[in-house]
Amino acid sequence: MSENRPGGSGGADGVDRSAGVPDTDAAPRFVRIAGAITMAQGAAAIVVAVVLVIREAAGHKEAAISGYGTAAWFGIIFGGVLAGGAALWFGRRWGRAISLVAQILLLPVSYYLVTSGQAVFGVPLALIAIGVLVLLFMPSSVQWLANDYAPDARPPAPRAPDGGGSSGA
Repeated sequence: MSENRPGGSGGADGVDRSAGVPDTDAAPRFVRIAGAITMAQGAAAIVVAVVLVIREAAGHKEAAISGYGTAAWFGIIFGGVLAGGAALWFGRRWGRAISLVAQILLLPVSYYLVTSGQAVFGVPLALIAIGVLVLLFMPSSVQWLANDYAPDARPPAPRAPDGGGSSGA
């Protein structure tokens, strides 16, 4: 089926007919950058989960939370964020939804940090989240996503110099 899509490898005879045809399935640079940032966010949270497990195993006890439970929650949620970022990096469209939701949820977190006197953490977090949202809504990023929903919508083939083919009856 890949030979029917733009950027495919050609027909059954093995001839590459994609020369000069842009690869519409390749992720744009903006999507790959957003994927890298999303992967970094997921990886940072996984590191926090590991630190929570180590602290709990070392005997540190919190009155309000469980270190193991919080680490498990971080691992599950941000493992998904890490996977979504990796998906974007490798050109898989499904990662965009995960990245968008993660960034939208990080905005209230950054607001809370700023309003609770931790602006040194909240402002950069907000700027990064907004930056990733901007990258994911760049025209080339949106066009790349739209290509998955209309893979057969291609510009018409150029007509032959003689006017090409018949015009009806």
